[in-house]
Amino acid sequence: MKKLVRFGVSLDHHLLDDFDRHIQRRKYMTRSEALRDLIRETLVGEEWGENRETVGTITFVYDHHVRDLTSKLTDIQHDYHGKILSGMHVHLDHDHCLEVLVVKGKGSEIRKVADALISVKGVKHGKLTMTTTGKGLN
Repeated sequence: MKKLVRFGVSLDHHLLDDFDRHIQRRKYMTRSEALRDLIRETLVGEEWGENRETVGTITFVYDHHVRDLTSKLTDIQHDYHGKILSGMHVHLDHDHCLEVLVVKGKGSEIRKVADALISVKGVKHGKLTMTTTGKGLN
């Protein structure tokens, strides 16, 4: 069984009020649960900076009518095939497509893949979301 440690935190009352509203919006049962998630978020962010193995998603929307865009995006994905685990392609409307790629590798490598895809002319919006493999995170 994990040992729980209790500790006190001093905060400006306005900051605590804002935090309590955040807790309510996010449906946390206790401040402790919310605080644990904030700490984990910070630790996960450090994994990216330390260039350890991470996982994530690259999500982007593009106009498939842009000349050679689909081919360019496919070529880039083939260039990084070792980092892309899976993908999903969705037709949003007559002109626009959404792609979601699941990626795994060192943080810097994953950023390279995301930057290569998102920066292609014709990609309207893209976002990299990185998370942890869960190894070593309590």
